[in-house]
Amino acid sequence: MNIFINTITSPDPEVRNRSFHQMAQAFSSAELFRALQELDDFRKNTPNLYEKVRAILFLYSGYRFFLMEAKDVPATGKIPYAGFEDLLGRRFEQAITTFLQEVKLHGPNATLFSGLADSYHHLSFQILADQVRKSVRSSKGNQWMFRVGHQDEHPIKIHPKLLQRAENSLFYPVLEEQTSVRMDLTHSGWSDIFFLGMDYPEGARVINISIDLGVFGRDKEIKPPLQTYIRVIEEPVLRLTSIDLNTTKDIHDLADLFNFGNDYLSLVKAGVIASGLIPPSFEGTNQSLEKILSRMVAPGMGIEVVTKVNDIPKGSRFAVSTNLLGSIISLLMRATGQTKNLVGGLEESERRLVASRAILGEWIGGSGGGWQDSGGVWPGIKAITGTFAQAGDPEAGISRGTLLPRHRVLQGEAIHPDISDKITNSLVLMHGGMASNVGPILEMVTEKYLLRGDREWEARQQTNQIFDNILGALKEGDIQKLGANTARNWEYPIKTIIPWASTYFTEQIIAKAKKEFGADYYGFLMLGGMSGGGMGMFVNPEKYEHYKMRVLDLLRTTKAELSDALPFAMEPVVYNWRINQRGTWSSLHEGAEALMPEQYYGIHVSELVRKDPNAISYIRRAEIDHFTTLAEQHHLAYPLLRTIVSNLFKVSDPSSQSNRSDENDKSDRIKKENGFDFIQHEEIREELQKGRIGLSRNRLHAETTIEDVRSTDVVQLEELTAESNIGEEAIKAGKVGVLSLAAGVGSRWTKGAGVIKALNPFVEIDGVHRSFLEIHLAKTRTVGEKYQAVIPHLVATSYLTHKPIERKLNQTDNFGYNGPVYLSPGRSIGQRFVPMERDLRFMWEEMPQETLDENKQKVRESVRQSMINWARGKGEGTDYVDNIASQRFSPLGHWYEVSNLLRNGTLAKLLDENPQVETIMLHNIDTLGADINPAALGHHLASGNVLTFEVVPRRIEDRGGGLARVNGHVRLLEGLAQPREEDELNLSYYNTMTTWIQVDPLLALFGLTRQDLKGDAALLAKAVRKVAHRMPTYVTIKDVKYRWGHGQEDIYPVAQIEKLWSDMSGLTDIQCGYIAVPRLRGQQMKDPAQLDAWVTDGSKDYIASLCTF
Repeated sequence: MNIFINTITSPDPEVRNRSFHQMAQAFSSAELFRALQELDDFRKNTPNLYEKVRAILFLYSGYRFFLMEAKDVPATGKIPYAGFEDLLGRRFEQAITTFLQEVKLHGPNATLFSGLADSYHHLSFQILADQVRKSVRSSKGNQWMFRVGHQDEHPIKIHPKLLQRAENSLFYPVLEEQTSVRMDLTHSGWSDIFFLGMDYPEGARVINISIDLGVFGRDKEIKPPLQTYIRVIEEPVLRLTSIDLNTTKDIHDLADLFNFGNDYLSLVKAGVIASGLIPPSFEGTNQSLEKILSRMVAPGMGIEVVTKVNDIPKGSRFAVSTNLLGSIISLLMRATGQTKNLVGGLEESERRLVASRAILGEWIGGSGGGWQDSGGVWPGIKAITGTFAQAGDPEAGISRGTLLPRHRVLQGEAIHPDISDKITNSLVLMHGGMASNVGPILEMVTEKYLLRGDREWEARQQTNQIFDNILGALKEGDIQKLGANTARNWEYPIKTIIPWASTYFTEQIIAKAKKEFGADYYGFLMLGGMSGGGMGMFVNPEKYEHYKMRVLDLLRTTKAELSDALPFAMEPVVYNWRINQRGTWSSLHEGAEALMPEQYYGIHVSELVRKDPNAISYIRRAEIDHFTTLAEQHHLAYPLLRTIVSNLFKVSDPSSQSNRSDENDKSDRIKKENGFDFIQHEEIREELQKGRIGLSRNRLHAETTIEDVRSTDVVQLEELTAESNIGEEAIKAGKVGVLSLAAGVGSRWTKGAGVIKALNPFVEIDGVHRSFLEIHLAKTRTVGEKYQAVIPHLVATSYLTHKPIERKLNQTDNFGYNGPVYLSPGRSIGQRFVPMERDLRFMWEEMPQETLDENKQKVRESVRQSMINWARGKGEGTDYVDNIASQRFSPLGHWYEVSNLLRNGTLAKLLDENPQVETIMLHNIDTLGADINPAALGHHLASGNVLTFEVVPRRIEDRGGGLARVNGHVRLLEGLAQPREEDELNLSYYNTMTTWIQVDPLLALFGLTRQDLKGDAALLAKAVRKVAHRMPTYVTIKDVKYRWGHGQEDIYPVAQIEKLWSDMSGLTDIQCGYIAVPRLRGQQMKDPAQLDAWVTDGSKDYIASLCTF
């Protein structure tokens, strides 16, 4: 029997838990391919969810980490465009069929195997998402919401009490829900991910505490951080207000309610729908919202829903969004008679229904979380565990476990009577300020669980023991034991299963606290999906208040040290907190007390002053008048006025008070210090606005012939061993230097956060977090020591990166590199533009786009339409100024990083101090495998090339151009310039950007000599300008983050202008050559989601082997 199928289907745990990687290593490539084909047939026919998904991930892993990397599999091939389109369109089965048919017709190759691996990977998570949706829809209490088709069938009505005004009062009652958030003491290795609970219920175990919060040093009281409100209104609308997001909207139709991307109210809308108030089955029915409200409330009347998160920062790891959904759903279920009691707590069956609908709400809104996340709806400390599927469950026959777990509130003999006080007087809860995307980590957890790597599986077994230890510590009231076990959980199981859960920032905080607190340090606690944001630390209760202040100081100082290198969204905070012992709780406010929170009125008055007073109902005017009287009594008048002024005049962010004029002053300084060319900028703006340049104009003419290169156009690095001697002699003679391009901020790496990618300490090697720049200098050090050579290392910087890199190199003594290091400061910057609508539409509608999961795709389309509206409103092609100064500008592309060497005196200084240097190896900061390879250098010198570019065999994820014959001329062609989308997939090689440069011939191209570099600045500028005119200018769209409030982040598209280095290969008057190198050497790290595969395929170990730290 096929060993993989046997492993998947065996009832014997010893067999079932075998590691895929260990099994696959025993096969030859041909044997493995045959076994995977059998496995593909199996996964198509099995009805069992676990068997199907595990088989698909086996297929992914087999193609990605074995066949794609096998030495006897051809490295290059072609991706059929039809399969590529199917993959982007989420037609994964069709893509797999197309790719397998291509293998059958033309034979196997690593390029096709990359397409198969990607298709299987996407398919596995699509199947899981579909099952979660099915289970949620099939849950008892949810089914009716997908069956009711018309307003006349809608079974719920507003609770009569909400329609009864108190005697002599104009105001309708306000129902308020107060809900805590949740904190986990252990999630047993992310076992609350839906699939783990459904397949491995015995290992799905969480200890979860409902907590109330206040920010230390800011809030006077500790209270439930989530408050939601509902009342009826005498207008036929659904009025939604989010106080923390400072926004309000009257919803008049269903289309707006089901649009989750056109405002900040997506979560509130999702809660309204998931509660059943407006059931999901009403989407797209074109029914009248006014009529629905008339039936539910009364003719001419509507409903108002208000939410308030008490300024708990985003990324807290307290599952704020899920518990806010739970709060909204609880509130609206009470308000429509779906619970036994209007006020007070919920019954257990009602809490379970709320949790189920919260999962539904996350799906509807295009987000996601774990099944423990709605734990704030329950009271106290809970043990939440997976349950086995029984007859009648939606999961019966599909999976071993159920979607929803069992919640057991720990009480009586299960818990020490003083445990609440003991924990709250020892555990320092904090937010480190970092913004992190947990999504990729949750996918990695599922992969590792199903592939059963030996270390990861052993670590998962340890989480079960730690869970039992923590339960024991809670029963015994032993805080030191509790802290020791959360620390043990962090140090081994969590970091073994997912190393990326840690950050350099986190490790620094732990190390500093251990050193300073000594025996008073009890242990670290990771909250939620990863560290850096919400975290905890157990300390000696006798000095709790002292250590709380010290932890805050450590967070602030460490954040200041690392803010250039890591994506911080806000200033760190420490919390005051307590355990919430009653769960989500509602109260009814009537008569003069039937008011909304004070901030509500600041938001609404700002909107109402824009209206005709006669159009505002008398009740609304009376309510505001009543509130202003109370505001005077309670000293709320000034904060109210401040909010109104901020909302009306948009002078500053009312949360941060960051004044735009200060950023404008900084912006002016950046322009002066970096030689901003105002005349050229206005010329570019005119070209952009008139459509002479733009995304579609980046492309070559449609008649351009694009062909793949011939085998004679490229040499293979493995075949160049005979030329190694030439390279070695050049290294020994000190004739070669390195140029690391570090002017950019890696917008994809931190999703537009604007940190210095070169300094980002992203990976732990030899027990220490290393940055991109440190790794590159460590490689140069290795080569220098091996050949006893002096190797100058240049680092090209920009206005964004120069000072932070200079400071870091000074602090670390060039990361221990003893050779000469030169910084090449940028001399060219561009002002970013608000993009043109035609460019946004071209990028989103005409260029290939990966389709997302159904509801996420709806959200994305809505957001994109909002971005188009934003661009129109701001003025297409105007300067982008709605951000901090540093985010308003960009370097003008890496072509200028080389030409800057000529203008800023850096190359002159290097050649003056190292006149023997003749060759420079240029590489991108994220091409980690590039080093001074003697064979590549030797070939470059022997060939007589001015420029020798390194390329790698293409994989399906490689987008952005490649090596081509363009009208017969061999050159690197940028993806932006390709006239047809399918052209790129026909190119066998992808550009790594690594280039071997002969210094003197390159200077000759610019009309310069070494001596000229020391001369007239005007001459150098003219020489650069002359060659620059020969380079194409591209319009690109980049994402930038705009931060506001308490860790809130918006991502905006901006247009910027770039010239790219690889277009030098298009010049016909210099000799260029091309070396195909292994992907270990040429792979670029563009996205943190690549990291886990980068470790698994051996890339990390390869990079480490090149380094001397």
